[in-house]
Amino acid sequence: MVFSSLIFIFFFLPISLLLYYLIPKRYKNVMLLFVSLFFYAWGEPVYIFLMLFSALADYIHGRIIYKYRKTQQSIAKLALWSSISINIAILSFFKYADFLIDNVNVLLGTSLSPLDLPLPIGISFYTFQTMSYCIDIYRGQAKPQRSPVAVATYVCLFPQLIAGPIVRYQTIEKELMNRKWDSAQFANGICLFIIGLGKKVLLANNMGQLWVNVSQQPLNDVSTLTAWIGIIAFAFQIYFDFSGYSDMAKGLGKMFGFTFPKNFDYPYTSRSVTEFWRRWHITLGSWFRDYVYIPLGGSKKGFFILVRNLIIVWGLTGVWHGASWNFIIWGLYFGIIIFMEKRGVLRILSKLPTFLQRIYLIFLILIGWVLFVFEDIALAFSYFKVMFYIHDGTFVDNAFFFNLFNNLILLVSCFLASMPVWNFFFNKFLGERFRFIALFICYVCLLISSIAYLVDDSFNPFLYFRF
Repeated sequence: MVFSSLIFIFFFLPISLLLYYLIPKRYKNVMLLFVSLFFYAWGEPVYIFLMLFSALADYIHGRIIYKYRKTQQSIAKLALWSSISINIAILSFFKYADFLIDNVNVLLGTSLSPLDLPLPIGISFYTFQTMSYCIDIYRGQAKPQRSPVAVATYVCLFPQLIAGPIVRYQTIEKELMNRKWDSAQFANGICLFIIGLGKKVLLANNMGQLWVNVSQQPLNDVSTLTAWIGIIAFAFQIYFDFSGYSDMAKGLGKMFGFTFPKNFDYPYTSRSVTEFWRRWHITLGSWFRDYVYIPLGGSKKGFFILVRNLIIVWGLTGVWHGASWNFIIWGLYFGIIIFMEKRGVLRILSKLPTFLQRIYLIFLILIGWVLFVFEDIALAFSYFKVMFYIHDGTFVDNAFFFNLFNNLILLVSCFLASMPVWNFFFNKFLGERFRFIALFICYVCLLISSIAYLVDDSFNPFLYFRF
C-alpha cells in the first residue's frame, strides 16, 4: 500500500483517523502500532517480526544504557555498541550480503550463491531511527521510554516508516506520550498531504514517463539534447517523488498529532553543492553529520582528518542508498566536490553572479544523477558520451523536439514548483481573505486532479522505497 493509492486515501486513512480519535488517549499508541503493522503487512508481512525485533532490541538496550550511563559508563558504552552492531548487522545482512558475495566471486573466482533475499521495505530508514534512539539516550539528550509499545510505535509509525523522513527519537519524544488535538495542525496536515500527492501523481509520475521514454532507447539512437532532457526529467522525477512523499508523511504526522522535521527546502535553488546537501534529504544529511561526521572530528582537526571524514561520510551516504558500486561512486563524487568547495571553490563562487552559481550547481547535480540512476557504470559513462557529444550520433533530432514540446507545460510546471514562487505570489499579491479562498480552491483542484490521475493509473511506488 502506498500513500498515492485510492485504497489508502479512501479506506485506510479515514478508518485509521476515525479509530484514532474515537479511542481513549491511553490506547492511542496501541492503536497506531496496530494500524502501522497492518500498513506494513499489506506489502511485506514476513518482515514485521524483523522490525519488531529491532524495536524490542533497542528498547532493552535503551533501558540498560540509561541505567548505567552515569554510574558504570563502560556497561552503558557496551550496550550502545551492542545496539549499533545489531542494527548494522540487520541492515548489512538484508541489504549488502549479495553485493558482498558478488564482489567476492569476482575477486576470488569463486561461485558462491547469492542469498536472493527480498529487501525489507524501509529498513534503511527504521534502522537509522532505532540507532538514534539509543545514541540520544547515551548522550543524555533523551530519556528511554518505559513502555515497549511506545518504542515500537516510534519505530513502526506508518507515516514515516517506508521512506522517511528519518525522525530522531528526541524530535518526537514528548509527542509519543502527550499529543493533543489541534484543528489548525490537522488542517495543515491535510494541505501538506494534498501538496505531496500532487507532486507525486501530477509531476513525478509524468516526468518519470519522459525519463523512461529516453532511457529505454538504444543510446546510439539518442541525440545529445535528448539525453540532456532525459536526465533533467529524472532530476525532476526524483525530487518531486521523494519530496512529495516527505510532504505526505509530514501531513499524515500532523493529522495524528506529530511534528516531523523538514526533509527538503527547494534544493534546486541552491548556489553550491554544499548548500544543496543542506536542502536535500535534510534528515539523512543531519543524521550523518551529528552521528558520524562530528564524532569523527568534522573539519576542525586538520587536512587529513577532513579528507578521511569526508570519504567515510560520503562513502556511507552512497552505500546507504544502495548495494551497488554506482551508489558508492555517486557518494564519493559529491564528497570530492564538497571537499573542493571547502578548500576554496566556495570563495570563487561567491564572486560570481547568482545565475552562474546556479548553473554550476545544476550541471554538477545532473552529472550526479547519471551516476545514481545507472547501476551499470559502463552504461553511465556511455550516457555521458552522448550528453557531451562524444559519440557517433546526432546533436539534436526529432525526438528532442517531440519530447520538449509534448512536455513543455509539464517541464515549466516542474521548474516553477521547484522554487518558492507560489508562496511569494500568494503572500505578495493576495490579501488574507482572498488568499484563503484562492488556496482553498487550489487545494480542491489539486486533490481532484490527482485522484483523476490515480483512477486510470497503475501501481506507482515511490523511488525511495527501494532504499
